[in-house]
Parts: sequence; structure tokens; C-alpha cells
Amino acid sequence: MKNNTLFTSTAVLFSLLTSCSDNRKDVSLPNIIIIFTDDQGYGDVGIFGAIGFETPHLDRMASQGMTFTNFYSGYHSSSPSRASLLTGCYPSRVSITNVLFPHDNIGLNSEETTIAELLKQKNYATAIIGKWHLGHHYEFLPLHHGFDEYFGLPYSNDMWPVHYDGTPVTRENAVREWKLNCPPLPLIEGNEKIEEISTLEDQDMLTTRYTERAVDFIKRNRKNPFFIYLPHSMPHVPLGVSDKFRGKSEQGFYGDVMMEIDWSVGEIFKALKKYGIDKNTLVIFTSDNGPWLMYGNHGGSAGGLREAKGSIYEGGFKVPGIMKWPDVIPAGTICNRIVAAIDIFPTLAEITGVDLPENKIDGISVLPLLQGNFEVNPRREYYFVSGKSIQAVRKDNWKYVFPHRIWPNAAVTGNDGWPPTGNSIYIDSVIMSQGELFDIRRDPGERYNVKELYPEIVRELEMLTDKMRKELGDESLGIAGSGIRPPGKVNAK
Repeated sequence: MKNNTLFTSTAVLFSLLTSCSDNRKDVSLPNIIIIFTDDQGYGDVGIFGAIGFETPHLDRMASQGMTFTNFYSGYHSSSPSRASLLTGCYPSRVSITNVLFPHDNIGLNSEETTIAELLKQKNYATAIIGKWHLGHHYEFLPLHHGFDEYFGLPYSNDMWPVHYDGTPVTRENAVREWKLNCPPLPLIEGNEKIEEISTLEDQDMLTTRYTERAVDFIKRNRKNPFFIYLPHSMPHVPLGVSDKFRGKSEQGFYGDVMMEIDWSVGEIFKALKKYGIDKNTLVIFTSDNGPWLMYGNHGGSAGGLREAKGSIYEGGFKVPGIMKWPDVIPAGTICNRIVAAIDIFPTLAEITGVDLPENKIDGISVLPLLQGNFEVNPRREYYFVSGKSIQAVRKDNWKYVFPHRIWPNAAVTGNDGWPPTGNSIYIDSVIMSQGELFDIRRDPGERYNVKELYPEIVRELEMLTDKMRKELGDESLGIAGSGIRPPGKVNAK
């Protein structure tokens, strides 16, 4: 059950917060904005090494805030990653362990506390604008999880009966069979479908429409503490970009899309400054997982990391992380500590003075890091969950990858958004015969397996993981796990 108890004292924290407009009802509580992109790689921001396009607004955000070089998403693909972000839990704990499709009848359980519900305890106005992907049935939609407003798509923008060049899917040209039974994409406002997204031209306007909605929400709620969750549908394939950015980048279509997302970030900051609330707003920018390299020039870059979306290696989990909060986060700082998306939930709880829920979470508050205190090290360990198994663990600079099935995620040159031919987008599987140990500080690309050199490190990481498996379970080993909670189910009694 959810715990609505509030901390009785937050004076120490609030002394750090900057003042804002005198017309606000509670100047001590910061506004919070999380900008969450879809399938954006670690190397797809200027300061992280983007090539062929520029991201001046994100680069400026980093110069005025904090850049995280070891920021991990909750999962290597969409739905579980979003569940982790919003609940502060590893995805297996809340039983969202696979990407949800239009035919699925599960979603995020109503007993889980989301960031929106956390902040409602302090009377925040809350909105999600963009991709939800935690259950499309009525009882799973955002308004039942603490959000006051919702505008966007209930799942991924490729879950429709249209190919990436706009041609309809038929049995003869189907690359992914499930698309045959997909309806047109529903654009939802509140709990109701208001439009159908049925053409690529419709998708071209998604980033702009989301941005305009976010700016309007800021305008309407500038006198109250507010929380905006802005999970962009882009740059997930099929790519869509408005005319104002089409053909603008040297990199091509993907670069155009990233330039528009960067523009969107700029519009958010412009609105905050216009209404005099920029200094009292925490803005967080990150991605749900690594790039989908299978789509060639319609996919992004892992920035030299190994593999990408769908992989347990760094390219699947390590994503760009930037935070800005003037007068609290020191400008132009770089944080090399391990920080994960699951840590945002407890960090916001500490910032706003709200107790954590009774249901156990896995995140750790990293507020001291945001304040520039790098003497502390809140998170030394992180577990990489894939499906219902823990497939890797990191402690400090060491990462151990357990033997597991690999689906090589090699990039396709060109290809204009089409996956390889055949009914699978993946190459034949390979079974790892041995585990792999990497020193991430010296070898961030995970090229050199040093397992044989450090057997004592391997044993330590195996013991750590065995302990966590007792809580989270491990389907591959037949371990049930004592800390797993069920997903929400349609018409569950």
C-alpha cells in the first residue's frame, strides 16, 4: 500500500533552494521537469560526442548544470525502463519485464507509487506529455497514476500497421508479423482518444506538439509547484521531424530529429525564464535506453560503447544524463559516480520532504552529488536486469557479465529505416560459454575480458548478485525472488 506520510522537517534542504516569483504559493518547493527521450544513444548529444548535428541547448544545459558520465537507464528497452524511472525500482520488482504491445493486458500496478503520486503529496500540479507505455487500457493510463493531465501516445510510435517509409503492412511485406494486427496509433488526451496517428506526416509534428503542450502547462502552473514528465516519442523509429528541421543536419534524418529535440529543450528553458521560475526548477534530461542500431541511419550512436538497445552491455544501458538546478547544482560540473534512473525517485522524495512508500524501492538518493559533494558515493552497485534475470552487475569500476544469450545488435549501413530482411531483426544467437569481467574505468567499451586476472573480484560480484537474486528472482536459474510484486492486470479483482 502507498504511504502518504510527510517528513516533518525539511528545513535543512529548503535552505538550499533559491527564491522565485513572489506570487507562487510555495516558493520552497522546486518545479521538476524530466525530459525522457526514446532510443537516444549515449553519443547523441554534442557534449557526449555527437557527430553531424549540434545540440546547443543541451550543451548549454550541461555548462550550467551537471553532466553524468555513468548514468544508467533502468533497462535496455522501453516499458521496463519507464517503470523503473517512475517507481524507483528495478523492473523485475514491479513485474514490468518486457516491452508492452497493443495486445497485452497488463500494466503498471495501481499499488505502485509513481513520481507523480509522490509529488501530489506536496500538492504539485502534474502532467505527462508524450509516450506512456505502461499499459494502454483505461485503468493503467497516467491519470490513474497521479498525473493531472495526459497528452500523448500510449505506446511506441512503431506499434501501428505502417512501415518506416509509410507503406501499409501486408502479409506479403511484413517484416514484423505483430504489426499486421496493430490499430492506428491513438493520440490520447486525459483518458480518451482524440485523434488517430495514421501517417508519417502526423508523426512529423509530435515533437512540436508535445513541446507546445509543455510550454502551455508551464504557463498555466507557473504560480504553483509543478512536475512535467516529457517522454518524447522520438528518436524511436519511424523517425518524424517538422519542416523547420527537416534536412538541416549533416548526419541526415536522425540528426534532424535530434536537432528538433534540442530545440524542444530550448523552448522549455525559454518558458521557465520568461515566467521567472528558471532558478527554482530542476530539469533532468536522459534517455530510456541505448540506440536501436539495427535501423542503420535511422538509429543513433552508442558513442563507442559496446552494443546498443536490447543488450546487457554498456551501449544498452548507459545513456546521456544532464541535470540543471541553478544555485543548487554547481554549474559546469561533471559527475563520474554511478547514478541510475531508479535514483531519481528517492532523490525527489528527499528534495521535497516526502517519505518513501512502504513498498520497497531500489533507488538511492543522490542529492549530495547534485549539491557538488563528490566525496560521497551513494551508489556503488548496480544490477543489469534483462527479462526476469540479472545478467550483469557493476560495483565501483568493475562490471561482471554473466553467461547469457547474446543477440548481436550490429548496425546496418544506410537502410533508410528498414531492418534486415526476414521476420526477425536480430542475427542468429550466440551462447556465451564464459562470463566476462571488465574494468569500466579503463575499458568503457568492454573490449577486454579480464576475468582470469581477477578471480577474487568475480567471486565478490557473484556473491553480491546471489544476494540480490533472492529478492528479484532469476528465471534462468529457477529462483522465484521474495521481493517481486505483481503487475496490474485488466479487470483484476
